[in-house]
Amino acid sequence: MAGGSGAVYRERVTSVETADARRAGPLATVLGALWSARSWRATIHAVLGLPIGIGAGTVIAGLVVIWSAAVWSLVDGPTGGWALAVAYVVVAVAGPVLLPWCVRPFSGLQRARFRAVLGVEIPLPPRVEGSWPLRLVRPWRAPATWRQLGYHLLAPVIGGVGGALVTICWSAPVLAVGYAGYVWSDGRRPGLGLAVAVLAPAMLLAAPWVALGVARVDTALARALLGPSRSEELAARVEALARSRADIVAATDAERRRIERDLHDGAQQRLVSLAMNLGMARAALDDAPGPARQAIEQAHDEATQALAELREFVRGLHPAVLDDRGLDAALSGIVARAPLPVRLHVDVAQRCSPTIEAVAYFVVSEALTNVAKHAGADHAEVGVERTGERLRIVVSDDGRGGAILEDGGGLRGLAQRVGAVDGTLRVHSPPGGPTTIKVELPCES
Repeated sequence: MAGGSGAVYRERVTSVETADARRAGPLATVLGALWSARSWRATIHAVLGLPIGIGAGTVIAGLVVIWSAAVWSLVDGPTGGWALAVAYVVVAVAGPVLLPWCVRPFSGLQRARFRAVLGVEIPLPPRVEGSWPLRLVRPWRAPATWRQLGYHLLAPVIGGVGGALVTICWSAPVLAVGYAGYVWSDGRRPGLGLAVAVLAPAMLLAAPWVALGVARVDTALARALLGPSRSEELAARVEALARSRADIVAATDAERRRIERDLHDGAQQRLVSLAMNLGMARAALDDAPGPARQAIEQAHDEATQALAELREFVRGLHPAVLDDRGLDAALSGIVARAPLPVRLHVDVAQRCSPTIEAVAYFVVSEALTNVAKHAGADHAEVGVERTGERLRIVVSDDGRGGAILEDGGGLRGLAQRVGAVDGTLRVHSPPGGPTTIKVELPCES
């Protein structure tokens, strides 16, 4: 937060300076740039870029030269004995491995320069993942490595030429005074001394704009080469969105579980107690007056009906049997309550994540509900199988067919529920039937 607020403050200062300069006129703009904070930041940035760029370029170019010389010596035939030949082999093998490790710290140093001086934050490119043996050579397959290497090879040109030019422009008056004194004391070429004396103020006035131009070019190049590319930014954003969506799905499922537990342990138990008490009162008060007995009977029936509805509601939120006994037992309960014959086959040797099990449960439940309501089927089949890291669900019926996913309704809701965990849903339902719904879910979403 501190870095971000500092960058915002610098942007505000820059905008205020720019607005003040526009109101003051061209001459005041040129003179004001000499002591502008923005100009001095650009100057410091260019001056610091001179040694950093030259140092990084020298180290990287030196490694490339040494590696090239070792490879050339091996191709041409090493001389000097076996010890030197072994040294050539070691350099030839270690050079490509060491070079990315030299690129990374220099890139971090350059990012720190941009952040500290200009307030420009250059994001890190995606890191190379994998085990250690592969991580040593995998950076060469990453485009970010080649982009950073290109920046460090260009940095000596930008830092050297830009930094030297900015330094000369700012120090032009001092150099001009010294050179003019030398020319006039020598008594020769007084015109050249006069020209230098006239040119020096112009170079001084141009120094801030040269520094700003160098900083602008350097910033554009750093954003393009040191930071992530457009495709890498999009990939990182997609990954972040997928992770966020998975967190939301998991949080929603956890909330459903909490509500189910609260209802089961609270309201449902109270309704059970109420129904039992009303049932005992109904059985014990046979000799009560007619209106009282009728009221007790009606209250008992309504309590029993409310309890049944609450149990169905709780089961729709999240079935407790799914957590206790797994997907096979939970789906067996759905099949047992189905209004038509259903054949069930479950082959899940290893349980999936709770979120995926919940999605699979509701997929089968909603699919069988749709079959009972709309298909006019006499029979249905449900198959659930885990293959590797995928859970495959197939629900088929011998109904009239004609189900279309794009029509919305229950199938559309199924597709949205499956898509929320990066699953796939396919529907094959020609007119006249049969209808087959195939779902694939990742087991560890």
